[in-house]
Amino acid sequence: MSFIYNCAVYLASFFLKIAAIFSPKLKLFVNGRKNVFPYLTNVIPSNQKIIWIHTASLGEFEQGLPVIEKLKTAYNDYKILVTFFSPSGYEVKKNSKSADFITYFPLDTKKNAKKFIAMVNPELAIFVKYEIWPNYLSILKEEKIPTLLISALFNEHQIYFKGYGTFMRKSLGAFTHIFVQNENSKKLLATINYTNSSINGDTRFDRVQEILERDNQLDFIEKFKDNTFCVVAGSTWPEDEAILIEYINTSKTKIKYILAPHTIKPESIKKIVAAIQKRTILYSELKDQNLSDFDVFIVDTIGILTKIYSYADLAYVGGGFATGLHNTLEPAVFGIPVIIGPKYSGFKEAEELVAQNGIISISDAVAFKNTLEEFINSKDYYEKTSAINRAYIANNIGATKQILQYIDSLLTP
Repeated sequence: MSFIYNCAVYLASFFLKIAAIFSPKLKLFVNGRKNVFPYLTNVIPSNQKIIWIHTASLGEFEQGLPVIEKLKTAYNDYKILVTFFSPSGYEVKKNSKSADFITYFPLDTKKNAKKFIAMVNPELAIFVKYEIWPNYLSILKEEKIPTLLISALFNEHQIYFKGYGTFMRKSLGAFTHIFVQNENSKKLLATINYTNSSINGDTRFDRVQEILERDNQLDFIEKFKDNTFCVVAGSTWPEDEAILIEYINTSKTKIKYILAPHTIKPESIKKIVAAIQKRTILYSELKDQNLSDFDVFIVDTIGILTKIYSYADLAYVGGGFATGLHNTLEPAVFGIPVIIGPKYSGFKEAEELVAQNGIISISDAVAFKNTLEEFINSKDYYEKTSAINRAYIANNIGATKQILQYIDSLLTP
C-alpha cells in the first residue's frame, strides 16, 4: 500500500503541473511549492527552536489560530511556522503576523518529507483537523518529534476504519496525542486500538469568543444602521442573493440590509446592485454621503465581515443553497438568530444549532420571508433563539486551554 500511495503522489504531482497551465489556482498551487525550500533556507536561523503547525486551508487556519496565538505568547523563545496545503489559505494569510514564517506544504513524497523535517527540525508538530500525511508522519515518528492532531473529527466512512485501511491507520499511530471534537470520534479511534486521544471540543469556539471580546466598532456601519433593525447576509452566493433581493424589493418593513457576497468581482457586484430596487451603497464608494439615507449596504471588500456581524440583529449565512455552508459561529457568537439554506449536513455546529432552534434552515423565498418576519414580530421568539446561540458558544469554549496544558507537558523541561 505504501508503494501505491507514493506512486499516486508522484503521478498527482505530474498531472498537477500540466493542469496548472490551464488553471490559475493550480498554477499558484504548483509554483508556490517551488519556493518552499529556498524560503526556509533564507528565513530560519540555525539552531532556532520551531513549532510547526500545518493547516489545509483558510478554515483550518482559523481553527488553529487560537492555539497559534497562545503558543506565540507563551513560548516567545520559539518561532512559529505555519504551512498551507491550499492556495486559498496561503494567498489570504501569507502576510499574517500571527506566525513568524508562513509557506506552502511540500507534497507528501518521502524526499520532500525528509528534507522539510531535516531543515525545519521542529520541536513540536501540530496538524489541524483532517491533515493526515503518511510520509511526513512517518519521519516525525522516526525522529521522535512530538506530533499532535487537534480539533479532529472522525466518522465510520473514513479509510482508517475500513478493512483495507491498514496503511492509513498506521499513520494515525504516529501522533503523540489526538484531540477530538466529540465522543463518537474517540470511540472510533478505540475500535482501531488508538487510545492516546481525548475529547476537548473545537478550537473554533475559542476563536469566535475572541472575536466577541475584541473592538468591533465600525463607524460607517453604525451610521448606516442608524438604530434600525439590521439583517447582515454574509458570504452569499447567487442562490442566496436571489431570495434576499426578492424580499428586499417587496418588503414594506423598515429594515437595513448589509450584503457581503462571497464573490466580490466587479461584474458580480454590478448584477446585485442592478437587481436591488432600494437605495444601495457600496463599501468601495463611501465618501461624504449621509449613510442613514441608504437601505442596502454592499460589502465589496474582504476582512471586515466578522466586525459587521456585531451590528446585526439577525444574520443570514450563505452557501446553504450552493457549494457549502459558510461560518455560522461568527454571527452566532453575538447572540442573534441565524438563518441558513437547506444544505447544512456535515457542518456539525449548524446541525446542532438547527436541532436546538438557534439556527433556522429555510428552503425557499417564502420560508425566508415568514421566518424573518416572525423574528421581527415576536420579541419572545427572537430572544429565545438568540439565547440558544449565545449559550451554545459559551458551553463549547475551552479547547485551546486544554491543548496548551498538554503542550506544556511536552515542552517544559
